[in-house]
Amino acid sequence: MKIISCNVNGIRSAYKKGLLEFIDREKPDIFCLQEVKADEASLPEELLNVAGYNLCLNSANKKGYSGTAIYSKDSPTLINIKLGIDRFDHEGRIIELVCEDTMIINVYIPHGGRQKENLDYKLDVYDKLIDKLITLKNKKVIVIGDFNIAHEEIDLARPNQNKNNIMFTVEERKQIDRIIDLGFVDSFRELDKTVGNYTWWPYAFNAKERNMGWRIDYIFASKEISNYISSVGIYPECNFSDHCPISLEI
Repeated sequence: MKIISCNVNGIRSAYKKGLLEFIDREKPDIFCLQEVKADEASLPEELLNVAGYNLCLNSANKKGYSGTAIYSKDSPTLINIKLGIDRFDHEGRIIELVCEDTMIINVYIPHGGRQKENLDYKLDVYDKLIDKLITLKNKKVIVIGDFNIAHEEIDLARPNQNKNNIMFTVEERKQIDRIIDLGFVDSFRELDKTVGNYTWWPYAFNAKERNMGWRIDYIFASKEISNYISSVGIYPECNFSDHCPISLEI
């Protein structure tokens, strides 16, 4: 099974920049998307009916904002599109489904705000998500998406300059610790501990060309799956978003 994830920063924009060509080349069994910024009525036919894939879409109530989607080759069983926090659920930030015998949780965690004005909201979301994961830790589960946190210093280009900044505060980084402490494996770091591997670059200051990035997108695998991880990947050459795709094969 090959699983890919990407925050597309607008699926219609990514479509114009080569999203479908990427899917055709990589042929994932499951492709999770975050920040789709679209509902069914606004999607072109080519995105609604990608050959060989089923589409599950969870749109935000607010048009052109947030939202998640999953393309899957197999017909999945949809489990849930709610976490239990009204604001989060109205923003379409989660899809849970089962493909074969594996639960996929595609999640788009809130940023938190440059001035940390939404940090409490973000931490509340993590509390709810982790409560859910406690009940699932002994099952075949993959938790995937944009977590909006760089976990360790190796996960961003300038850790010293960002120690008190959103996405790298102590309280945020502890949330990733909590997920790992439950037995979920950060699949990329399980196989690749090298520096310079990032998944998001600010559009300003030629950040991507200078590789001044952050690794804030993750694929966590439960113990039941982690022993079967065969490869992981990051695709920095893809330019249909300010994020790049990440992958896991099991």
